[in-house]
Amino acid sequence: QVKLIESGGGLVQAGDSLRLSCAASGRTISSVVMGWFRQAPGKEREFVAAMRSGGSTDYADSVKGRFTISRDNAKNTAYLQMNSLTPEDTAVYYCAVADGYYVRTYYRSAAAFDYWGQGTQVTVSS
Repeated sequence: QVKLIESGGGLVQAGDSLRLSCAASGRTISSVVMGWFRQAPGKEREFVAAMRSGGSTDYADSVKGRFTISRDNAKNTAYLQMNSLTPEDTAVYYCAVADGYYVRTYYRSAAAFDYWGQGTQVTVSS
């Protein structure tokens, strides 16, 4: 059974930083694709970042240069470092695991991911 537990969300001011964590069990994260998505009220879930098993990464244009996805294989935990936060980053953030092998761009779709965490709220005040 795959279980993903996110943590690290909170209320911050614009310009601040946060680091989200995603502790995984049931899968070795270095062997799968890890993704981060977010969903703001009234909006669809959107892609934020992904890391493939080989370590290559992909980011949404809206977060490129500000967010960094990483992982600690020893802890089987993925991270999302978020810098220079803006109110537009306010959302529930979810981590996800994909078992399948697809072309790189498909991992920008939530449909590529098989397992999801419960989400952690990030609120950025102006």
